[in-house]
Amino acid sequence: MKLSISIAMAVTLVTGANTNKAQAIEIPLFEDATVTAVIHENDKTLSTAADLLARDLTSLTGQTPKVSSSLRNCVRVCVVVGHYDSALVKSLAKDSGIDLAELKGQWERYKRVAVRSKRDPQITYLLIAGSDTRGTIWGIIDLTRELGVSPWEWWADVTPRKVDRLSVSGDARTSDAPSVQYRGIFLNDEDWGLQPWAAKTYERDVKDIGPKTYARIFELMWRLKANTMWPAMHDSTKPFYQIKGNAEVARDYAIVMGTSHAEPMMRNNVREWDEKKRGDFNFFTNRDSIVKYWAERATEVKDFENLYTIGLRGKHDSAMEGAKTPEEARDALTQVFDIQRGLLAKAQKKPADQVPQVLTLYKEVLDIYMTGLNVPEDVTLVWPENNYGYINQLSTPAEQARKGGAGVYYHISYWGRPHDYLWLATMHPALIREQMDRTNQMKANRIWVLNVGDIKPGEYLTQYFLDMAFDHKVIAETPHEHLKAWAAKQFGADSADEIATIMTEFYDLAWERKPEFMGGGQTEPTRPNLISDYVRTGGAEAWARIDRYSELTRRAEAVAAALPADRQDAFFQLVLYPVRGAASLNERILKLDLAAVYAKANRANVNALSDQAKAAHQRIVTDTATYNAQLNGKWHGMMDQAPRRLPVFDEPIYPHWPLAAKSGCSIDSSDLTFVKGQAVTRTLTVYTPGVPAQWTASGQNGMGFATATGELNAANGFEQRIKIAYDGGATVNGGSIACAGRTLKPVVKLVEAPAGEPAEVNRILSLTATSAKAPAWEVVPELGSRGSALRVKLDMPSTTGKAKIEPLVYRFTTGAKADADIKIVALPVHPLTSANELRLGVRINGGPVQVLDFETFGRSEEWKQNMLTNTAVRTIQVKQLAIGAHTIEVFAMDPGFIFDRIDVRLDGAANLYGAPRK
Repeated sequence: MKLSISIAMAVTLVTGANTNKAQAIEIPLFEDATVTAVIHENDKTLSTAADLLARDLTSLTGQTPKVSSSLRNCVRVCVVVGHYDSALVKSLAKDSGIDLAELKGQWERYKRVAVRSKRDPQITYLLIAGSDTRGTIWGIIDLTRELGVSPWEWWADVTPRKVDRLSVSGDARTSDAPSVQYRGIFLNDEDWGLQPWAAKTYERDVKDIGPKTYARIFELMWRLKANTMWPAMHDSTKPFYQIKGNAEVARDYAIVMGTSHAEPMMRNNVREWDEKKRGDFNFFTNRDSIVKYWAERATEVKDFENLYTIGLRGKHDSAMEGAKTPEEARDALTQVFDIQRGLLAKAQKKPADQVPQVLTLYKEVLDIYMTGLNVPEDVTLVWPENNYGYINQLSTPAEQARKGGAGVYYHISYWGRPHDYLWLATMHPALIREQMDRTNQMKANRIWVLNVGDIKPGEYLTQYFLDMAFDHKVIAETPHEHLKAWAAKQFGADSADEIATIMTEFYDLAWERKPEFMGGGQTEPTRPNLISDYVRTGGAEAWARIDRYSELTRRAEAVAAALPADRQDAFFQLVLYPVRGAASLNERILKLDLAAVYAKANRANVNALSDQAKAAHQRIVTDTATYNAQLNGKWHGMMDQAPRRLPVFDEPIYPHWPLAAKSGCSIDSSDLTFVKGQAVTRTLTVYTPGVPAQWTASGQNGMGFATATGELNAANGFEQRIKIAYDGGATVNGGSIACAGRTLKPVVKLVEAPAGEPAEVNRILSLTATSAKAPAWEVVPELGSRGSALRVKLDMPSTTGKAKIEPLVYRFTTGAKADADIKIVALPVHPLTSANELRLGVRINGGPVQVLDFETFGRSEEWKQNMLTNTAVRTIQVKQLAIGAHTIEVFAMDPGFIFDRIDVRLDGAANLYGAPRK
């Protein structure tokens, strides 16, 4: 299928004779089988960028553009790219009478305009003039995006589609400067994807991540408008500067190189520090050797564009060796800064404060900083999140005033305790958006770096982060809006909303618990799998999760079946593999756990569940093999279904139990509680103790059975789960089920809630945070267990529980006296800055305000559970809560606090893992 792309509007065509006459014009880049030429400034980097544009034009048109550094090769229409003050652009600007002075001294901006030479009015130039090299590149990238080329055209095989004609607007436009100055990625934990793929598939001559691989990554960064890289640095990978050509290809792509929080002075300590030759990596006992080591690299890289990490940690991602206390480490760091800055000044032959430097306050370095570490004013403070998506703290007003400013280091992939998440890239976009919104509001916009792991399968999250970094206006969009627009550009508008909805559900399920966390174990030290909390109340929560994943998979597979052939590979990589992988791992774990629970109850479905769990694991194996075999093995070695070989990924034993066949038939209708007026679908289970049987449902009222008859046999474990839809009406009756000679009556409950209040369902009343409003709070869209949460506004000062502030007010009604646990569920964020706390005031039925402190410290067990569940909980116990109406008031006390819901658990209520059904 071929398309015609035309992006035109009323513009001013700038000519030497007349610069004011407005004309409606479009610039044809491909028509009548002729494609535009690409003329570039005589510059190696811009020559590469021009080649990228030409390659995209070839992919779109089937015609190969002429690429040249001479305007003489322009016949009718050509794209001209260059620095605003280059000889090429200056001559064109002078001839056509345009003024490019506004670009002088600007960071990464460009002007695009159609111009016509007075010397040859038959030739039209589409000029892209950059304030600097990268500004010019972003102009080229914006043009290719307009033409329909995805940033993922190579890295996720979103193949450009052929067109019959191409044209773009010739209107004059000047881009804004990027919102964040340095925007980049960190290749990390590459041992199970990127490195083996590069070594065995893409760059077999180097057998590692070398210049060919980095060139591909740098081109992707161009397409994502990123400019900064922290290179791969694990033991599995040879250090960046030890592979010939790596540094040069970074220079040729105008990429600013840096190093991670653990690698000061552009050094890879893991592979570069040789203890046999250099001694211990201990500044206190081996200072001269360490300083020489730093000096060598400072001199080696002096001619490249770098962003230097300064400071000192251990040889790898560990605390400083030899320091016995944070204060001793602080004093050593003060000396280290002076030494390192002296080395940089000497190598660069300019004052140290003119050499870009960062200090990443990661792990113990933050503790050292908080003891009063004096960081030079020009050094950028990089605030990390806690490895699980929550920024530890941001700049106080005093820190915001520092010359070097601040930035953030963020993860969508992580190796470490309490558990890795290296497989499927499930960090919720709504959390990323919220954390980057607070980052922006707190003026940490000098540098944003994202730990992307192996790049794949974190493609969307990487683009989302970098889109926000380049243009903060993206933060104003909801995550679903951005995801839908992204999906439309990859797969077309017709499927975009469904894909965005599928992926949102995928992230929502992982928000409750990531696939990698489902085994219940932890790491560092590695601990064995545990029976899931999802079955601790009998199994209803486990089945609900299995059902959600099953429906999600069905919808994703339906979209895949409807997509054209040229999008099948991309959809598998970007959507279907992650969805099916998460669904299959959850099914394997939960069905084996259910089988263990049901075996104790002598349920006949246990062997079928074990077999289904085995089939789920095999689907992961098969899908992973499919991924790596795509496009004749293009991605061979990229996808590993069990990174770091943790117990959650191990294939388990699939037990079988001897079944004693008995006659009879039973139903489980414990899920059939409905709230009047709320149409919803629930599940009824029909089963026998191991004998085949037919069943038929009849006589139901206000409910619709998805199927009214069925057969129980060995293939389905002598059990069927039937979806039942309640229509929201005033009455409901489950009718009867005839099975194995018995007539069974489903127990159906219909409860009613007072207007504006929650209903009591299974002894729980659950109040959603956003069901109330107060001036100190703002809604965070799509975040939390209920699809939105409340955040205390970031400009609200911390206050005391006695301050006069309008509370959130929640009301509920109980029908009987009961003991109650009132669970206040928040998100496990950290205090906004070092000057803030993390408190909430709660008042029940007009009593005293109780101040609840949600702050956690270090890597405590509470913190670990908070990270694994994305919750922070405080519980207020109320003895003999009276019958009737009740009020809970919630007072904002500290900025940035995020409030999710309140669960009022009356005595006898199940201790659920996730959020109760409303």
